[in-house]
Amino acid sequence: MPNTNARPKHSRRTRRRRRGDPARDELVSSSLQSAQQCLLNQDYGTAFVHYLLVLNLAPEFKDFAQESFRFTLFKWAEELDSLGRIQELFDCYEQALEILPADEVILNSMGEHLFRMGFRDEAAGYFHKALKLRPEFPEARENFYRVANWLVERWHFLMLNDHGRNQKYQQAIQKAVQSGCSTVLDIGTGTGILGMCAKQAGAAEVYACELSKTMYELACEVVTANGMDGDIKILHKKSLEMEVPTDIPHRVSLVVTETVDAGLFGEGIIESLIHAWHHLLLPPKSNENTFGEQSATGRVIPAGATVFAMAVECPEIRRHHRLCVTEVGGLSMAACGEIHSPVSCSSEPEESMEPYTTERLSRLPGGYTALTEPFTALTIDFNNVQELEGLSSREVQRIQLPVTQGGELDALAVWFQLHLDEESSLSTGPQEDTCWEQAIYPVHSTKCFVLKPGDELIVEVSCRDAYLRLSGVAVLRGGRHIHLDNSSSWQPSENPVPNPNPEAELCSALACLQTNQKQSIDSCLLECSEMALLNNTDYHQSFRSALDKLISRLKVRQHGGVGTAGFPPASGLLYVLDVSEGFSLLSVLAASQGGVKAFSSVEKSKQQDVLKKLAHSNGISEQLLEFWLNRVEDEQGMLQRPSGEKLWSAIILDCVETCGLIRQKLMEKASLARCLLEEGGHIFPERIVVHGMLVESDTLLRESAVQGLEPTLGFNIAPFINQFTVPVHVFLDFSTLECRHLSEAAELFVLNLMDANSNYTNREVKVKVTSAGRITAVPFWYQIYLDQEISVSSLGRNSHWKQAAVVLPEPLQVQAGDWVCLNVKLHKSTISVIAHLENTSVSME
Repeated sequence: MPNTNARPKHSRRTRRRRRGDPARDELVSSSLQSAQQCLLNQDYGTAFVHYLLVLNLAPEFKDFAQESFRFTLFKWAEELDSLGRIQELFDCYEQALEILPADEVILNSMGEHLFRMGFRDEAAGYFHKALKLRPEFPEARENFYRVANWLVERWHFLMLNDHGRNQKYQQAIQKAVQSGCSTVLDIGTGTGILGMCAKQAGAAEVYACELSKTMYELACEVVTANGMDGDIKILHKKSLEMEVPTDIPHRVSLVVTETVDAGLFGEGIIESLIHAWHHLLLPPKSNENTFGEQSATGRVIPAGATVFAMAVECPEIRRHHRLCVTEVGGLSMAACGEIHSPVSCSSEPEESMEPYTTERLSRLPGGYTALTEPFTALTIDFNNVQELEGLSSREVQRIQLPVTQGGELDALAVWFQLHLDEESSLSTGPQEDTCWEQAIYPVHSTKCFVLKPGDELIVEVSCRDAYLRLSGVAVLRGGRHIHLDNSSSWQPSENPVPNPNPEAELCSALACLQTNQKQSIDSCLLECSEMALLNNTDYHQSFRSALDKLISRLKVRQHGGVGTAGFPPASGLLYVLDVSEGFSLLSVLAASQGGVKAFSSVEKSKQQDVLKKLAHSNGISEQLLEFWLNRVEDEQGMLQRPSGEKLWSAIILDCVETCGLIRQKLMEKASLARCLLEEGGHIFPERIVVHGMLVESDTLLRESAVQGLEPTLGFNIAPFINQFTVPVHVFLDFSTLECRHLSEAAELFVLNLMDANSNYTNREVKVKVTSAGRITAVPFWYQIYLDQEISVSSLGRNSHWKQAAVVLPEPLQVQAGDWVCLNVKLHKSTISVIAHLENTSVSME
């Protein structure tokens, strides 16, 4: 009888090893030596192959060779990535994980590559495995939090916490099921809540589909936890790919869905419902069948929608979408051409443009002013397939709106009323207490246009590509049409003025076409955050002042002759490197100092052209501005000497992400930058001070995690979706956040980029409570010191940065006069806090 305690794995390993096989031992030894020699020669591909051979033949070397094997894998993966050999890269990781399946570092690295290439579901799986192996692995934890924001977007928490919305859907579904809709399909089920509402209401058959792998798996867990796993069939599939009887046995009598975004059609609801009516739903109830059997006909919840809009003035929207200043840091912007955000709408779709962005109007800093009354832009019946199919071919509708309030036209704000059935509806309006944001269609006129009471704004509404498109095209003032693009007279197309000279008409049309093409070629697109940065005059003026001080000081120290126009000779030029992320004018500001050669890290050709025009128009020689990425092989090697014998006079680092977090690997970059500075050189900024405050905010709690059973109608959803809760809430506008301040602002942490000896890994801060309440979060922001005296704040009204907040997993009850101890730790870009009150301790990471 065989030994039942023996482990087969060991017997297989013994047979494969053949410990007494000299040939095998010699091959392992020579391959190991070859791998080490290849490493020295930086031949990482060959080294990787040798290590694979060694570890396959001699698994006993795993512990000995693990670090070298990891290093080889990562370097070889970098090379494959740079060469675009992506499939080989993933093959290497799979081979490595066959040998070391429990290596959390390799798992995490595999996840990073997947995430960077857009495979977010798969990346999350690798980060999760790494965390299971080592729960305190900070890199894997940070990566998992980052991917969680993509996989389970924050609006899921807001929506599930919106009890009013959930209850109205539940009531509409219950009414439909009780009236005879016994078979139900939930399209885009998310957590499965609407499908569970249908089953709870008594539906005989419930099906659901979900495209996201993460949400599909989560929905399966939720349905099982609520005792409905045998009653609801969930498919990991796009509804457009579903067929009868392959996926569901027969057509259903009810489709429920909320695949709508702030612009109503952006999640593809029109295409989904057209397909559903043709392939998955019973035919709709016709007038002849009014008194027929309900179960023999199909219907959709929601039944339809009405879209509303109004024109608004809003400085916050304006500064994120178009250039609002004529001068930046002393540089004239006149020659830059047209610069605006990629959010722009016209009746004709453009691939490079997004038709709208989203904002919660009630939370915008500085507020907004309505310039017109709300108007109905569009109505749609989701139970009329002909109307759905005809949406894209609807003629462009022109609406004339009386202007009721004078002001600068910045955008059209759009919201909708979702009609669940004949009696119940949901509104996403700016005055509603809802989980929804509003769609914003910014106006990009190069010259600000001020509307006056008595004007009529002409708005075009269309749905050419099943996206709702609105644009303000002209203003009717005193009987004259003024086009908003160039403030010239404009004749509406439905009342054309006949031209007696056809040849002149053709020439005019061609000239107009050439003008439009030139405007398109000359325009430069910047991200919304980059536009806000360009409009941040305080930021640029502070940098100009700090650069001026440094350059003046270095020029005084400089020895040697004097060049043309009083500048140092070429050999005596001061070198400044700006490695800001995205678009930045700081290199041009540096070059404008005279005697400075500045290098920009701007990569896009159109953005480089803007900087060249700006330099030329401000009298800066083209020899004094260079684009650094044109010289270095890749972004990884960006921080290096300007030349063999030169060092940098100043290096400008981009330290804070727009979302409100410290940039990843900032301190590593600062450490390298310090080694590349000449004597007296400087890193901008030199230090960053993190400030924070104790607050009570139910809003942050609702946006961070599902708050128990009550908002989700008693369904057990919170424990499952809250696995994707991230402890740091980003893209926060602290000035408009609904919260109670429970303390004064306090200094939490300091990062010194010029002096490594001044830095620390954690710090304990005592904060005095000024008002009784529950501490739910610690919002934080930065004072960014360019030098000892000049600084900019990420909390300023004109700041292009947002703020962030660490949210406590459980609120901490405090009284006025209490002292709260915060243990603050910064690991790479992740801030963690442990809050203590007497014998209470709450950790926030």
